[in-house]
Amino acid sequence: MDDLVIGDDGLARCGWGAGTPDYARYHDEEWGRVLHGDDALFERMTLEAFQSGLSWLTILRKRPAFRLAFDEFRIEAVAGYGEADVDRLLTDAGIVRNRAKIEAAIGNARAAQAVPGGLSALLWSFAPPPRPARPGSFAEVPALTEASTAMAKALKRQGFRFVGPTTGYALMQATGMVDDHLAGCHVAPAAGPVMGLTS
Repeated sequence: MDDLVIGDDGLARCGWGAGTPDYARYHDEEWGRVLHGDDALFERMTLEAFQSGLSWLTILRKRPAFRLAFDEFRIEAVAGYGEADVDRLLTDAGIVRNRAKIEAAIGNARAAQAVPGGLSALLWSFAPPPRPARPGSFAEVPALTEASTAMAKALKRQGFRFVGPTTGYALMQATGMVDDHLAGCHVAPAAGPVMGLTS
């Protein structure tokens, strides 16, 4: 995979974003865009945790089923799940059926309810200052940082599971806390509209 790829549409994209139409759409419309809101960030956090050990493309393609199965990732709803919901989710072929990750999602919803000031404020408190320039290649993009490590530790103290430093950094990248689009990528720097403002 080349670091920067020119698509059939003539647009330069980060190489991973040019692999399939699903990736191109996600790269162009979501990844690296500023995202706030407790429920919106809970969704991204949960999907990043489910992705662990799998292709992100698998998660993207299953996202509609995940949203249906998890009540659109409304924290209040998921926090109220019981054993019957775990059993229901374990039989849902549309999602990733992993008991530990399902139970972590439910536990994380309960933990999110208890976060003073809300999940969005907690996560964004770890957003680092913007870089002076976008990275020139994937070699300059870290897998984790001091900020993502601090975020993971804070989340663990609050009772969250399946959100280590690497998953935390992927969350930062996905939600615009850091801008890891490569120099030359056609996607404008993250200063666009804030999405998912409702909690």
